[in-house]
Amino acid sequence: MMSYRQDLIEAAWDNRELLSEEETRMAIENVIDGLDKGLLRVAEPEADQWKVNQWIKKAVIMYFPIKGMKVTHAGPLEFHDKIDLKHNYDSLGIRVVPHAVARYGAYISKGVILMPSFVNIGAYIGEGTMVDTWATVGSCGQIGKNVHLSGGVGIGGVLEPVQAAPVVVEDNCFIGSRAIIVEGARICTEAVIGANTVITGSTRVIDVTGTEPVEYRGYVPARSVVIPGTYAKQFPAGQYNIPCALIIGKRKESTDKKTSLNNALRDNDVMV
Repeated sequence: MMSYRQDLIEAAWDNRELLSEEETRMAIENVIDGLDKGLLRVAEPEADQWKVNQWIKKAVIMYFPIKGMKVTHAGPLEFHDKIDLKHNYDSLGIRVVPHAVARYGAYISKGVILMPSFVNIGAYIGEGTMVDTWATVGSCGQIGKNVHLSGGVGIGGVLEPVQAAPVVVEDNCFIGSRAIIVEGARICTEAVIGANTVITGSTRVIDVTGTEPVEYRGYVPARSVVIPGTYAKQFPAGQYNIPCALIIGKRKESTDKKTSLNNALRDNDVMV
């Protein structure tokens, strides 16, 4: 098994002159190869939390300065970039529809379907997930198994600061069309996020299913059904409505894990 040199990565992070040394460059290359193969992850579950492997993020950031710009072609299309695209989808068991693009250094599991979409370096996509048309998975985004990222979904990327957590969408979630999940927000197992919902690291996510509201920030509990909402906030110039997200129910036990968004919302008497 590959031995990864965290010590060299940390040393180069503190002293960028070390990037000129072959041993350091090879250590960085090995980390990116490990990410590409799913042997390493920028973040990983640990108990009920997610641990950020900061040294791996450092390697991703330092990968850019050690790579030179080059021209590549895909048929008549031309690209000018530092990072190669992923290859060998057939042997990996991944379905890729033109014009889906995934960069080297992103791990994509077997059974994943990439409609015309973009997956950035450091991302992790679990088995059986659908990345639908014009959806994007930003750098280091962590997507679980059997997730559906609907058309136009934006999963934000994060590289710096290195201690910042990436976006996490756990297993069996359904993310509705044009939803935006950014700034390290965490969507827990089997949650359903309605179309056009925006969840940032500071977004108020309010559970309105009980007699009193329960508030979270940038966090959606497991099996929650979430839609866009607003709340009133007073400013010097007057009162205005601010976007938030509303938890309006839970997925029912009878709901299949691959349920459509509309069915999940219909169970809670809400149509979006």
